[in-house]
Amino acid sequence: MFTFRCSYRTVKRLAVHLFPKREQFTLSSSSYGPTLQRNIKLLRSFRPGAVHGRAIQNPRHSGAEVRCFEEIFKKDSFQEFLKRLSDEYEGCIEKLNKSQDRDVKEEELRHLNKRITKLSPLMQHVNKLREKEREVQDNDALLQDEDPDIRELARTEKNLYNTSIQELKQKIISSLIPSEEADDNDIILEVTAGVGGQEAMLFTSEMFEMYQNFAAYKRWNFEILEYFQSELGGLRHAMASISGQDGYQHMKYEGGVHRVQRVPKTEKQGRIHTSTMTVAVLSQPAEIDFTINAKDLRIETKRASGAGGQHVNTTDSAVRIVHLPTGIVAECQQERSQIKNKEKAMQVLRAKIYSMKLEKETSKRYNARKVQIGTKGRSEKIRTYNYPQDRITDHRISKTIHDVKQFLMGEELLDEMIQSLKEYSEMESVLDMLESMHTTS
Repeated sequence: MFTFRCSYRTVKRLAVHLFPKREQFTLSSSSYGPTLQRNIKLLRSFRPGAVHGRAIQNPRHSGAEVRCFEEIFKKDSFQEFLKRLSDEYEGCIEKLNKSQDRDVKEEELRHLNKRITKLSPLMQHVNKLREKEREVQDNDALLQDEDPDIRELARTEKNLYNTSIQELKQKIISSLIPSEEADDNDIILEVTAGVGGQEAMLFTSEMFEMYQNFAAYKRWNFEILEYFQSELGGLRHAMASISGQDGYQHMKYEGGVHRVQRVPKTEKQGRIHTSTMTVAVLSQPAEIDFTINAKDLRIETKRASGAGGQHVNTTDSAVRIVHLPTGIVAECQQERSQIKNKEKAMQVLRAKIYSMKLEKETSKRYNARKVQIGTKGRSEKIRTYNYPQDRITDHRISKTIHDVKQFLMGEELLDEMIQSLKEYSEMESVLDMLESMHTTS
């Protein structure tokens, strides 16, 4: 089954594309309208979204699981869309086969190979689906056989075919969801204390430790690049390099402002304070994808500040690199060696410049969407950690998880939240695809 957990608003948006435009429908949390009652199979299990521990009390947080996408495949526009891709795939293979008999530019060959590689998994699923549908037609003839044993066997086979067809349809739609250019890249994680003084710095330290634990949970490599502590043991600012499978694909949703609501240890009257910290997730580009001209850099050295002994404070080990065309700056003084600090500063600089390039490209795409999961920007308030109510709420998808202490361990609960964000983002991509076909049909 193709399953998404989505918001009440998203269900209404999806219904626009699944039902004829001439039909009117209503949708409320208490009852289905006439059209939805006739299409109840499409929107099964409409119920309040589940959360860890107990149900969400706020009715705005109601959700649904949309489990059946049969109507998508019944749409002529969708079938035409698949046919266009199939024709393009076959055309690319034909051109590639004929390239040996004629002079073809290397750039065109790269383009053909790239499109074939991209479309190949999708076409495999489409061809398997067509094969299964032909087998279903052959099997349906056996349902009318005079022999009861053959009819029973045919019914069993039909159930197996239907399961396979549903799985293939899920794979086809998943293959159509575009992946971001940087999804396979390693990342630079940056945390900075925001509003709230020492309490914000303490929260920043807890968040940095949470992500370090999450990296260990995911078996990623976590290397600290910068770490500036406060006087009371909090954290003013820190950066880390994270490398591992699907690192950016998971962590990209964590960028933004995180807010904590709790009674600080220094608060004598028991008042709840609100503090913030900011997370930035920067994609690390591969050398082949992104290069920086050495002429565009100004490299400065200085004496490191802070703890580290006499050697740190008496040698010019700290490095500051400025990218002149953009004005982007990266510094590092974590290591005693100037060479190592220069390498790490360059690593951060490349990630910052590359992320700026990605933001310009993705902002155009996000601005065109009616429902956004978020821009992953530094200024966006994305999540609240409420200690008195022992809950964590992500405001982008209205999802609440209880048990703050366990969440900050950086294991199953954080992984659950990130997975929900990924599923919601995939649902939005499907809706974008439907809307595109809706406007052209």
